[in-house]
Amino acid sequence: MTQVKRVRNRRRGFTLLEILVVVGILALLAAFVVPSLIGTQKDAYIKTTKANMDSLASVMQLFNLHMGRFPKELAELRDKPEDEAEEEKWKGPYIDSLDKLKDAWGHEFQYLGNDEAKANEGSYDIWSLGPDGEDNTDDDIRNWADDDG
Repeated sequence: MTQVKRVRNRRRGFTLLEILVVVGILALLAAFVVPSLIGTQKDAYIKTTKANMDSLASVMQLFNLHMGRFPKELAELRDKPEDEAEEEKWKGPYIDSLDKLKDAWGHEFQYLGNDEAKANEGSYDIWSLGPDGEDNTDDDIRNWADDDG
């Protein structure tokens, strides 16, 4: 007696139940992962803006070392002065492009130099408008500490 092997002619594939289980697992994973990623981009933008401000502080110190003062406006970091006496001291350009003077949201840094500086008298004030793009709001990023009282 020979044993006859039966060959099943069955289609291979996933059942509806298997697909629903996989989709449910993916939805469950997404429910845990997505909320933790939402704040990550904002935090990254804030850290990037602070790092850009720190780099700018180094450039400002170099400008001050050469010129004996901080720039009156940020464009002085790129543009050669027209005054001959200042032109001799100027060792720039200190930045390649004024586009580097923007925060992570694409807003230009706000700047008050030398005598105009209010928070850092005798130096300079520089700040970012933050995510909302509006001045004097809680999300502004500044190079000075707030005096809350």
